[in-house]
Amino acid sequence: MIPIKTEEEIQKMREACKIAATVLEKLSTYLAPGINTYDLDQIGKQLIESYGAVSTVYNYRIGNRFFPAYTCISVNEEIVHGIGSLKRVLREGDNVTLDVTVTYSGFIGDNARTYLIGQADPQVEKLVRSTETALYQGIDQARPGKRVGDISHAVQKYIETHPFTIVRDFVGHGVGKSMHEEPQIPNFGQPRTGKKLKAGMTLAIEPMVNLGRAEVQMSSDGWTAFTRDGKPSAHFEHTVLITHNGPEILTITKN
Repeated sequence: MIPIKTEEEIQKMREACKIAATVLEKLSTYLAPGINTYDLDQIGKQLIESYGAVSTVYNYRIGNRFFPAYTCISVNEEIVHGIGSLKRVLREGDNVTLDVTVTYSGFIGDNARTYLIGQADPQVEKLVRSTETALYQGIDQARPGKRVGDISHAVQKYIETHPFTIVRDFVGHGVGKSMHEEPQIPNFGQPRTGKKLKAGMTLAIEPMVNLGRAEVQMSSDGWTAFTRDGKPSAHFEHTVLITHNGPEILTITKN
């Protein structure tokens, strides 16, 4: 079952998502050569708590593993779920994905964005721009009567016009009271397939795109996914509400 949110629940989603977006935006202002990702994560923790929210990912459990950080910070070849570390110091030219997920009043806001530190390689700049554009191509399909495959296909169709590859090991998802609700939303697929979309659904749409090959490898920490060929990756995500007037992006700072 794909949850349909009530008006009261939608308002709570808007509040949670606005906090998530605000934390992401403020956290990004600390990105600079010389800062390590552990300190960034601790700043993220403080920002989340300053809004009366909690980190959804901290102590998130899969089997007997618990995620140890308050945000996900993935650098260069890291695709997703990077854990802040004193040893990972940002440098000029790095690309860094900040992924912030918060819980507020029982509902979740989830968003991510890849940033460039100073002057980056032109191909990496193009990768980041293309991934963000692909996100909005997918969001535009989040309308009543469309299907999940329409979102997936829009992302795939755009990325395949560029010399990049789509990560297939991780997908978008519904979001609300839980971080991962139905439906799953791959970033590849056929149009007019999958679950039908209805007003009141809230979706986390999140393309992850690699500069090189699509293959993923897992770190020894059990959480961080990185590109097998060591080339950079980019990741953008918004939480979106489906309405009769079209998609409403909830993870924005002004709503």
